[in-house]
Amino acid sequence: MANLRDIRNRINSVENTKQVTRAMKMVAAAKLRKAQERIFNTRPYAFKIREIVDHLQEELDPTAHEFFQQREAIDGVLLIVITADRGLAGAFNSNVIKKAEEAIESQYRDVQKAGNLYLLCVGRKGHEHFSKRDYQVVGDYRGVFDSLSFKTASGIVDDAIEGYRRELWDKVDVVYNEFKNTIAQNRIVEPLLPLPEETFATPIMKEELNGEPETNNDQEIDYIFEPGAVKILDELVPRYLNYQLWRALLESNAAEQGARMVAMDNATSNAEDLLEDLRITYNRERQNAITMEILDITSGAEALGDG
Repeated sequence: MANLRDIRNRINSVENTKQVTRAMKMVAAAKLRKAQERIFNTRPYAFKIREIVDHLQEELDPTAHEFFQQREAIDGVLLIVITADRGLAGAFNSNVIKKAEEAIESQYRDVQKAGNLYLLCVGRKGHEHFSKRDYQVVGDYRGVFDSLSFKTASGIVDDAIEGYRRELWDKVDVVYNEFKNTIAQNRIVEPLLPLPEETFATPIMKEELNGEPETNNDQEIDYIFEPGAVKILDELVPRYLNYQLWRALLESNAAEQGARMVAMDNATSNAEDLLEDLRITYNRERQNAITMEILDITSGAEALGDG
């Protein structure tokens, strides 16, 4: 009977786990809907401001703004890695960490050897991973996704700009998971500083652009800037950087909720399969126990009858 008791305890434990995973799936689904709304509201503005900045780059001298100037030597690099604060989201965190390590290995190995590679990790998982290894981690942006706000993006951009102006790093890249759909994400390595010379759009943003009605390309649009292109650029570039990073944070947050929802759905399905196997095992053991008891009773009755 001890074996049956152990199986019952396992059944109860798995049932409790299934209730937890089902609840976490429902919470992730609710958060995902809100995160998607924020993304869909942010993407068009972020892309449009990128388009205006591109046009200003074409019209003005490349040295018109300090963030347009491509530095001759890349002696220092800042990598902004966006992960989650929590786990239980499948391979969400490990994928973006792996992407960052691949970028370091393929592009910035010499910079790392020289001790000039810096990592700014947004999210607890990335911060803990790189802090335990031989990396220079700057800033502390753990726990930001509990109350994600535009102020967070502005603070990160301010830190990146400060180090860029002090020439601690000559290049800033952002690594994050871009939300594609509930079950898939795009792992993105996106330049932030200096501004890329050509129009940069992530795969999702390109799809959205291709889905828009085509304009008449035979006529070039001539913009008139007031009070002036340079003054507008000084105001627009910091806003552009803030919104690009804000969009990356929203993309990562939505991708995290989608990954967690799928992971918890799989965990719930696995729990149901395990419960079915345990119940079959329990019934089989119970039947064996009953059969043994009947045999004991029958054997005893036969022994009494022989006596």
